[in-house]
Amino acid sequence: MKYFTLISSSFAKIIIILLFSILVSASAHTHGDFLHCLSSHVSNSTSTHEPIFYTPNESSYSTVLNSSIQNDHFFSPSTPKPFVIITPFQDSHVQATVYCAKKHGVQIRTRSGGHDYEGLSYVSYFDVPKFVVIDLRNLSSVSVDVKSKSAWVQAGATIGGLYYAIGTKSENLGFPAGDCHTVGVGGLFGGGGYGYLARKYGLSADNILDAKIVDAEGRILDKKSMGEDLFWAIRGGGPASFGIVVAWKVRLVPVPKKVAVFHVLRNLENDATTKLFHRWQRRAYKVEEDLTVYMTFQTAVSSTIDHNGKNVTKIVLQADMRATFNGGVDKLLELMEKEFPELGLQRQECLEMKWVESFLFFNLFRSGESLDALLSKKSNFNLLSFKAKSDFVKEPIPDDVFEKILEMLYEEDVRKAGIYVFPFGGKMSEISESAIPFPHRAGNIYAFHYLVSWEKEEEEEMHMNWVRRLYNYLTPYVSKNPRATYSNFKDLDLGTNNLNKGGHTSIKQASIWGTKYFKNNFYRLAQVKTKVDPTNFFTYEQSIPPLR
Repeated sequence: MKYFTLISSSFAKIIIILLFSILVSASAHTHGDFLHCLSSHVSNSTSTHEPIFYTPNESSYSTVLNSSIQNDHFFSPSTPKPFVIITPFQDSHVQATVYCAKKHGVQIRTRSGGHDYEGLSYVSYFDVPKFVVIDLRNLSSVSVDVKSKSAWVQAGATIGGLYYAIGTKSENLGFPAGDCHTVGVGGLFGGGGYGYLARKYGLSADNILDAKIVDAEGRILDKKSMGEDLFWAIRGGGPASFGIVVAWKVRLVPVPKKVAVFHVLRNLENDATTKLFHRWQRRAYKVEEDLTVYMTFQTAVSSTIDHNGKNVTKIVLQADMRATFNGGVDKLLELMEKEFPELGLQRQECLEMKWVESFLFFNLFRSGESLDALLSKKSNFNLLSFKAKSDFVKEPIPDDVFEKILEMLYEEDVRKAGIYVFPFGGKMSEISESAIPFPHRAGNIYAFHYLVSWEKEEEEEMHMNWVRRLYNYLTPYVSKNPRATYSNFKDLDLGTNNLNKGGHTSIKQASIWGTKYFKNNFYRLAQVKTKVDPTNFFTYEQSIPPLR
């Protein structure tokens, strides 16, 4: 019996080794077939001799892969890597990649900027050893038409690149989007996109006029040829579930020649902070839509000189307030004194500048810096490895609850955790929940965003647990049924599709996370998916599944 057990054990090991060898061989065969297919459709060089695709055997592979990663968590050697990165220079290269991937059973991840909270645009957490990344970095041109107040933006452009193109053509046109210049437009537009002009003009996605998308059949479709349903879905519903958007046409909006801005820091004791936030919660979403006041809370080190002349340092709570007002400093000061007297804003803390220059200001560039700085792919905010979560708030949070939240900030390293609040109201409350897939409109007074970062891999679990505890603590005080989350702040804690080993996700299972992002619009997104990609070719951890 013992002899038989030994034989069985050895036989099992042999079978496992053989199966593994077969899988490795099949995987290698698939890789080779895909690369051969791609090479036959696309020459791996351009007129400047720059490669179009990179394999792990090439020295530049890691440089390209890591170039736009903003979350150091995904620099880990254990993070699954694509077996090839494609950096298309024209739309036909994207079409060829889709054709070859579909032919040889290869999954695609599409990346435009890299500000992907869970790395889903360039990582696969599933048991799929064969995936490729289409990095749209070379499809990044922006063409501004001042006369029609519109612009065509290729999906690999950054927000900074769009702002630069607008600012060099006009002093009176702008676009509603975020303030971080390194964010890619592909992801931002696809999930919504809010910023300082959202209260006046809505989201980035509310101002999309047209788009060009490569579908699962490899066709390039525009608004007319893709149809109303697909055009609805890609503006805020996550286009990577439906195809690969290669360009967007956006509506440019009027802005004054000068805007007034401020960015002030206040070291405050809890009672002062609570009074300021108490006021902000009740007024920031109601003030006139030309004013947007954004707040961050974090800890900082404060230095003072005691009565003996010694330098004394302590950790204090810091309120960081930023604002843009579409007008002059005089009117801004008048509004702030009326609406937020607790801040005690001073004239010398305010500046007037061109709308486009405000993004240099908020991204901590030096005063007088050229607009060229907006084209930089490097952020001035080093977040290290991080985990973030988000909520929408419908009723002001009780003061004692907010004090508890602030106390939790002291549990984290100085400046390694932050709580961010962004006001809604204005135009955001006037647009229907179903106008586009982004449903968080009337009734939401502000967006909550909490983030924690760390440097050492062994600290990950501790910091992850902190942000999850904060999230759980806030459960009774944020939106409910469902508890809503911003889809651009991807969070795999909410659930994932079941794609390991060929499994598929039911609508019921996907709705657990899908309705948190999209509420009832999730079900319409699933209908669109069924219509345009019934075989679920475009799939990832939180992609919209087809109805089956």
